[in-house]
Amino acid sequence: MIDYSPFWKTLQTSKETTYTLINKYHVSSAIIDKLRKNKPMNTTTLNDLCRILNCRLEDVAQYIPSDDDQAL
Repeated sequence: MIDYSPFWKTLQTSKETTYTLINKYHVSSAIIDKLRKNKPMNTTTLNDLCRILNCRLEDVAQYIPSDDDQAL
């Protein structure tokens, strides 16, 4: 499972807020909702978040093994 809890920690330590992400950088509220609910998202979006927050991917997302992952 991809977990976005690092995003929220990174956002807290940055000068940005969900408000600025939506209104200044035009990140959709649907993306913010996906981050809140650990839903799948496009790698381009992850790239954009890293650029906006000037951080690395592991500052936005992490992989946590889960029994709920689909079988390979």
